[in-house]
Amino acid sequence: MKRGTNELEVINFGCRLNAYEAQVMRDQARRAGLGDAVIINTCAVTGEAVRQARQAIRKARRQRPGAEIVVTGCAAQLEPETFAAMAEVDRVLGNREKLRGENFVAPLDGKILVDDIMSVRQLAGHLVPGFDGRTRAFVQVQQGCDHRCTFCIIPFARGPSRSVAIADIVRQIQILVDNGYGEVVLTGVDITAYGNDLPDRPTLGRLLRRLLAEVPELKRLRLSSLDAVEIDPDLEQLLLHEERLMPHLHLSLQSGDDLILKRMARRHDRAQAVELCQRLRAGRPDMVFGADLIAGFPTETEAQFQNSLALIDDCGLTYLHVFPYSERPGTPAARMPQVPGPERRRRAALLREKGTASLNGFLAGQVGADLRMLLERPGVGRSEQFALIELDQPAATAPANGIVDVRIVAATPDRLIGQLAV
Repeated sequence: MKRGTNELEVINFGCRLNAYEAQVMRDQARRAGLGDAVIINTCAVTGEAVRQARQAIRKARRQRPGAEIVVTGCAAQLEPETFAAMAEVDRVLGNREKLRGENFVAPLDGKILVDDIMSVRQLAGHLVPGFDGRTRAFVQVQQGCDHRCTFCIIPFARGPSRSVAIADIVRQIQILVDNGYGEVVLTGVDITAYGNDLPDRPTLGRLLRRLLAEVPELKRLRLSSLDAVEIDPDLEQLLLHEERLMPHLHLSLQSGDDLILKRMARRHDRAQAVELCQRLRAGRPDMVFGADLIAGFPTETEAQFQNSLALIDDCGLTYLHVFPYSERPGTPAARMPQVPGPERRRRAALLREKGTASLNGFLAGQVGADLRMLLERPGVGRSEQFALIELDQPAATAPANGIVDVRIVAATPDRLIGQLAV
């Protein structure tokens, strides 16, 4: 942030859906005439995420003393009065209200414009021409969640599950492809629930099949987090056989112990998660998996934690998002017997340590491979399996964008080193 500028800045926390919504807010707020402002798009998945948002608000006020501070996102939806009480904050918008430009500039009776998100039943797609500073585009296909995992507050911040019509999604992706984007990521809160609320109940697999057919110029399609037990047969066949659908899945697993999964009210068991990974990897050997894992869920014993630790090997997980369990007020898990905080953090550290070893092993195995790389900035990008690649040439001489062929010549703990194919 720069002191004394007249810029519109969005500070974004949380998931890929927030990344999509951040661009919608930029476009909408600019068209409405919002100028010298900082929009802080919060996350509520953990208490730490909320703390970081509050810290960012205070920092924004120090660095942009004359700017309007607008707070929105999941934490703002759940706790509007808390954020409105901060002296640094000028306006608080809910998750529905943040997607309408006039709400950033219209006079308010007070600071808060947050309606009942649980009453929302329809979802309109926004046509976004591009994403500031990005070569990868995000497209919302679904919003909200009808499940009630005992640890999760997000359904109350996002509302019920609702889907964007297939035709609107296809039109959005065609615009992005026409504007030069080589990769699109489909986002949502629970994207495997896609279509349940639409008249003909199309599945996520059916959506993908149609958009791949109708936008043949789209080079790479990627999916955000999936529920392992809800992958429909059409989607599985595409994952196995469609080369434009990237061989990288991020799964919402959360635990590797069956009793803990039941107490979480998850819809899969351990065996189903392991079998899915083994089945997909058998049909597409280059497939890699990421996963969300929670350490120290209430009542989790050491033996149950070890089942989660073993899941990394049993599923062959490469990319981990590890969270020490965080009590969210109003959730059933917050009323269960709690694992002490230091023990949660110890278990999280062990999961991360094993995840790092798994990633290092995967990266080392890529040395000598010929890969295709989407450039995110000069000389740096991602492989089809989402591995970070850095070209071994000066950034000034490296291609700035596009998809290029590279030979992997070395691996470091967090990235691959590649040479442009000749």
